[in-house]
Amino acid sequence: MHQFLSRRTFILIPTMSILKILFKPMQVLASSLVSKEEWNLSKDEWKSRLSPESYYVLREEGTERAFSSQLNNEKRKGVFHCAGCDLPLFLSDKKYDSGTGWPSFWDSIQGSVETKIDFKLIVPRTEYHCSRCGGHQGHVFNDGPRPTGKRYCNNGLALRFVPD
Repeated sequence: MHQFLSRRTFILIPTMSILKILFKPMQVLASSLVSKEEWNLSKDEWKSRLSPESYYVLREEGTERAFSSQLNNEKRKGVFHCAGCDLPLFLSDKKYDSGTGWPSFWDSIQGSVETKIDFKLIVPRTEYHCSRCGGHQGHVFNDGPRPTGKRYCNNGLALRFVPD
């Protein structure tokens, strides 16, 4: 209890709240992102294309349980595509085991993802989406391996693996 009530905590929480107000982040919903015209589908159209679980992740920016995706253990050579629009996002040679329980990559295919800041957990994080349909994929962190130092932590439900 003493650690939680530290001076740092009392300073950090109000500071992050002020930053959240100042930066006025855009609405944190995948469907609010500008997507390519042919992928500007209605809520009902997305629901008919996707499983309820994939819809929750891709369109409502949900998160699947850690270690629940079979793609976390996928080791074959191939390409990971967006489960919403089939855009290639990651090459298998950029995948690594981060130990987090989600498929992780140290780099994406150029131009395939777009980022924005989210404040869902008060502390700002970098969220990324499919650049074509706006589907939520996960978050990117600066604790990955070289050469990029990035960890694209992806929801398996947001991906479709195509083996070579």
